[in-house]
Amino acid sequence: MGLRERFDVGYPQLVLVALTVVTVVGIVLAASTSSAAFGSYNDAWDGASELREQAETVGADGEIVRSTDRYANASPTGTVAVVLSPESGYGPRETDRLRSFVRDGGTLLVAEDFGQHTNPLLDAVGAQARVTGQLLRDEQYNYQSTALPIARNISNATVMGGVDGLTLNHGSPVSPNGATVLASTSAVAYVDTNRNADLDDQDRIGSAPVATSESIGDGHVIVVGDPSLFINTMLDRSGNRAFVRSVFGAHERVLLDYSHASGLPPLSVALLVVRDAPLLQIALGGLAIGAIGLWTRRPGIVGRLTERMGSTEEQSLTARPEGLAAIVRERHPDWDDERTERVIQGIMTRRDE
Repeated sequence: MGLRERFDVGYPQLVLVALTVVTVVGIVLAASTSSAAFGSYNDAWDGASELREQAETVGADGEIVRSTDRYANASPTGTVAVVLSPESGYGPRETDRLRSFVRDGGTLLVAEDFGQHTNPLLDAVGAQARVTGQLLRDEQYNYQSTALPIARNISNATVMGGVDGLTLNHGSPVSPNGATVLASTSAVAYVDTNRNADLDDQDRIGSAPVATSESIGDGHVIVVGDPSLFINTMLDRSGNRAFVRSVFGAHERVLLDYSHASGLPPLSVALLVVRDAPLLQIALGGLAIGAIGLWTRRPGIVGRLTERMGSTEEQSLTARPEGLAAIVRERHPDWDDERTERVIQGIMTRRDE
């Protein structure tokens, strides 16, 4: 017996089912992925979905953070929080949470190039380093473009263990202001003041710090002058990947802070909400069990035929097996006598019940 005959559906119904499945799958994919730059649910070249994989690779627990409330109940010791180019400013209560997190032993890694909200955050948590917001170029030491300079000068073996250089993608210098320099560009790099991709007289040539670290209380703040260093395509550069693994590997937990970033897909947000609400998990579990119960008791073809024969005119015909047989044969002339008789018996039994 073929699939079509077994389920008693025609080709239009099969086409409808196929279109429905394709539509549902498309909706689910759209609701669970993101195209936002630096997005943790963006698998494209400019996304940061691989950061969670890097955390797992070094044995750390990766977690998406949607609110700074998470800092209040996260254990600072053994935890690193990552903030990539926030799209809005952190409020006073939020910066209080981050400052307490760092002072109590947490590590805060902030990466920025040209945004306006990172330096105020650094100031609020007590860090001295600042991102200048200028564009770095290097005509000699770069990866395929002067706008992708390679910072080959590595100066801190503890944080930069196994890192032979950082490859930036339109990055910016970091002013240490007393912080320890982790990596800096070559001596022939320059700041492209007017961003015309040419070395002009007013452009400053020389080595520039691009990553710093400083102690605040019992914790640390790491500043990197390029959030693009952490996107999927740039993690293919060996030094960048080694840097991420070195920082993540020194901690037990990695908090990917998206509390001030857009582009979180709705389905993923819903899953995060459910994960953080035990009572909601219980309620949804009860609904799922109830839905399964209703599904297992759903009417089959016998029930559908019974519903189709619910009119007053047909009720009189279906009162006797002969009349019921006539209706069934009229609607399903392709059925043989054995199948017709089996269906009629099922309908009569169901009606009696």
